[in-house]
Amino acid sequence: MTDAALPRMTHRQVLEAISGLLLAMFTSMMANTIVGTSLPIIVPDLGGTQTHYTWVVTAALLTTAISTPIWGKLADLTDRKALILVALGFFLVASAAAGFAQTPEVLIAARAFQGIGAGGVAALSQVIMADIISPRERGRYMGLFGVVLGVSTVGGPIIGGLLTDTVGWHWNFFVGIPLGLIAFLVIVKTLKLAPRANRRVTIDYVGIVLLSVASSLLLIWVTNVKDYGWLSLETALMVGGAILATALFIWVETRATEPVVPLSLFRNRTFTLSVLASISIGVAMFGTAVYLGQYFQMARGFDPTGAGLMTIPMAAGLLIMSTLVGQLVTRYGAWKSYLVVGAVVMTLGNVLLATLTHDTPLVLVGVYMFLLGAGMGMTMQNLVLVVQNTAKPEEMGVASSGVNFFRTIGGTAGVAVIGSVLASSMADQLARRGHELMDAIAGLGPRGARIAELFASGTMPIARELPESVRVIVEEVAATSIAHAFLIGVPLGILSLIAICFLPNIPLGRKNNAERLQEREAAKLTEAEEALGRAGAVSVAATGAIPLVGEAPGQEDTAREGREG
Repeated sequence: MTDAALPRMTHRQVLEAISGLLLAMFTSMMANTIVGTSLPIIVPDLGGTQTHYTWVVTAALLTTAISTPIWGKLADLTDRKALILVALGFFLVASAAAGFAQTPEVLIAARAFQGIGAGGVAALSQVIMADIISPRERGRYMGLFGVVLGVSTVGGPIIGGLLTDTVGWHWNFFVGIPLGLIAFLVIVKTLKLAPRANRRVTIDYVGIVLLSVASSLLLIWVTNVKDYGWLSLETALMVGGAILATALFIWVETRATEPVVPLSLFRNRTFTLSVLASISIGVAMFGTAVYLGQYFQMARGFDPTGAGLMTIPMAAGLLIMSTLVGQLVTRYGAWKSYLVVGAVVMTLGNVLLATLTHDTPLVLVGVYMFLLGAGMGMTMQNLVLVVQNTAKPEEMGVASSGVNFFRTIGGTAGVAVIGSVLASSMADQLARRGHELMDAIAGLGPRGARIAELFASGTMPIARELPESVRVIVEEVAATSIAHAFLIGVPLGILSLIAICFLPNIPLGRKNNAERLQEREAAKLTEAEEALGRAGAVSVAATGAIPLVGEAPGQEDTAREGREG
């Protein structure tokens, strides 16, 4: 069987086909954002520390990053509809396990498995979009994915805060299960894809292991370097191991029949520059968003619900601009100018967020977040679009997932680095103001002793529950530390802008991936037939069975007689 494109879908048919994908994306994305405002409650409730706080987020992002290119490669080899159903099922089982967690270690493990499923949903949704929608038309539909991202970014923290304040934080993980089941059924019923060509499936297991080892060592080191030290034995072993695993991975990929990440992709200028730009977007999207929840709770005294509501401006910027820019890209076909402006706006948002204090007017904080969200909305989906526009149709899965992989790696590293900088800065700030803090605690009597025990154990108390004299110090320390951590996004935003400026401005195509595959198969068949015809002509000419081109009438018999004689 060869790849055969289905008839071109109408707008309504496309919406029906991607409805399940949108719901699945919403469910998996919300799982990342729903815990943002609840973690200051969840981690202490499970007896965790600031390190556990970071790893609850990092574990999911790490496994999402590792699994994304694997899902993408499988999408190029086998049935994409079946794959996304498997990924969604994996995600739902892990969500249930996270909801039942009783220790921070179990929660971190469940979140890691959640990330595997979420990586599949994210990677496969965009590949399936490419199968049924042309790049020129894909802009407005990718805008819908931007809307889903915006709604999940807004709704996740709000829903998480409400659930935590009412029925308990465990429901942060249970709430996505019915939504995921509905998405599963909708995909089964509405998603119809062109049949895939039969081909031998070869899995690059060695490449998968090496990629996992390299990514894991790097992220574990970044997360814990504050404890190990930059010049410690642990640092040497982890960084050296990551470098060695990466070198071996590259060596294996150059020899693998079906490499997880074909190195030939990096010869595509659009892919390479989009990867560089996506890394900083990942830091802004994951790192900054996660720790904004801490800012509002630790530095401004909001409860989880209030902190979730305060993140609405960022999600609104993402939602509005991704929808608007998607429509404009489809209507006019231009895309590069929106990416450039988006990178500038995103970098500006990072710069402004790095100026936050414990008493920055909330209106200004909202403006800063809106700018950051608007920049992400203008760039994130369009980077995937331009890569899909230039990728080979048979490598659509691995090319699309490659951008997501590096964006998620950027986000994972961003969360870890920001968390490390935040913890280190907070420790320095507390040490600097130690005498002032101890004096305030000493005046509280027995209650002060309990607060002192929390600080001594490495657990940051909930700011809004502290007495005024201690709360003010904690809020000032938290705000200063978080602002310092946000500075990390500024140079990365500049790098993203430079990469986007050098992207080739290639017009968007008007054929979907299934049609491109069908064209390529037809071209291969025609080429094979022509080659066979040429071979037959040469064979016949060699035996003299037909007149050769240029022979005059009567020359055939003369030529044959000459050969026989």
